[in-house]
Amino acid sequence: MAQMGFLCHYILFAFLSYSAHSRNLPAATTTSKTTVLDVAASIQEALNAMSSEHYSYSGATQSLSQEPQTLSVSSSLSLQLHSRISLHQHSHNDYKSLTLARLGRDSARVRSLTTRLDLAVRGIATSDLKPVDTQHFGTDGFESPVVSGTSEGSGEYFSRVGIGKPPSQVYVVLDTGSDVSWVQCAPCADCYQQADPIFEPDSSASFAPLSCETRQCKSLDVFECRNNTCLYEVAYGDGSYTVGDFVTETISIGAESVKNVAIGCGHNNEGLFVGAAGLLGLGGGPLSFPSQLNATSFSYCLVDRDSDSAATLEFNSAIPRNAVTAPLRRNPQLDTFYYVGLTGISVGGDMLKIPDTAFLIDENGDGGIIIDSGTAVTRLQTDTYDALRSAFVNGTKGLQSTSGVALFDSCYDLSSKKSVEVPTLSFHFEDGKVLPLPAKNYLIPVDSQGTFCFAFAPTSSALSIIGNVQQQGTRVSFDIANSMVGFSPDQC
Repeated sequence: MAQMGFLCHYILFAFLSYSAHSRNLPAATTTSKTTVLDVAASIQEALNAMSSEHYSYSGATQSLSQEPQTLSVSSSLSLQLHSRISLHQHSHNDYKSLTLARLGRDSARVRSLTTRLDLAVRGIATSDLKPVDTQHFGTDGFESPVVSGTSEGSGEYFSRVGIGKPPSQVYVVLDTGSDVSWVQCAPCADCYQQADPIFEPDSSASFAPLSCETRQCKSLDVFECRNNTCLYEVAYGDGSYTVGDFVTETISIGAESVKNVAIGCGHNNEGLFVGAAGLLGLGGGPLSFPSQLNATSFSYCLVDRDSDSAATLEFNSAIPRNAVTAPLRRNPQLDTFYYVGLTGISVGGDMLKIPDTAFLIDENGDGGIIIDSGTAVTRLQTDTYDALRSAFVNGTKGLQSTSGVALFDSCYDLSSKKSVEVPTLSFHFEDGKVLPLPAKNYLIPVDSQGTFCFAFAPTSSALSIIGNVQQQGTRVSFDIANSMVGFSPDQC
């Protein structure tokens, strides 16, 4: 994502597997045991995030509402990607309350992801569930069970695309944990506030409702028919939902347009969608945008969560040659999620003692570890997290500890420090590939007074998740054709 908020603080990314010299030594032999966290810079970014002069909702809307430009000549399609804070003027009085709100959204999203996997593993179709809470759409009473899915409430990154012909420019949430793309549509039975005007289907020459017999309609988890037109419904674990007509439309990215993309035209929508008009589903299912685009690959780079700069979301761009690569796994029970072939984690150069099965999908489709753009904090199975936290705490005994904050149980008072040395934390993949993380991606401020917390958390679920805090500043490339994922530092 173009100009990164943390720029070149993370030179340790040079110590990746591709720099193991001509002897082809494992990257772990070239990785430093410690790295430095720039405490002062992190606190300043937290202060900037709370500055009304630094971020303005109306100002952001004006500057970001321009026609999107193609930013990469190496890919077929490219568009800008922005952090949530650059789009929405928050209502929090201090950085800690902003952090707590983020963590609350994050917990809701994780619950919905794990619920969705649990339903798939148990063989329960979402259409078989009885409504927990009932919403209504139109006069025919479209019942909306609050079931599995991904919470847009925790969507932290946005892109701007054109909907229809001529295109209406709108913000959409980037989401690798969802397949169905959708936007709010007029007439609205219930629409939340968004930054741009509600999309008017009558103003588009390419708007076309789908019939109930179409392949796209039958691919939905939940659908109903009204006058032989397809109604979709996507409900989320935090109570958010969208209901409306399932249609085909033209989607414009920069100067390029893609015709006949199946999307939801939502007339009844509710949730913490924060100014965006809807969602761009980047999951692995047949209804996702990459699938409908017939893309062989896509990639994104996430700016710092407190940054108002932008990077890019790119389609059909090759994994950079210097990337750390790993196998991309698929779960036969659920094709939406992207599972990565993680084999281990090290702290300070020492591998954690965790079972070989900690990151594997079992025969029932349970377990494994996914990469998710919408989850903020990486979640690990409890035993794995305990081993990770213990190793990190042992390596930071010289730092002043303080009480935990929300889901973080290992926090430090760094108010008197300008910088600190901490153990290097690295992800390990097959064939000796190693990805050392920048210190800023795992020791983060939770207030503007110098409280920093270890940004991992345990989960009782068998599913582990690599969140966007750990992905920041790295281009994550999904080579769909070859079932590979690549991590490229400083390629935004």
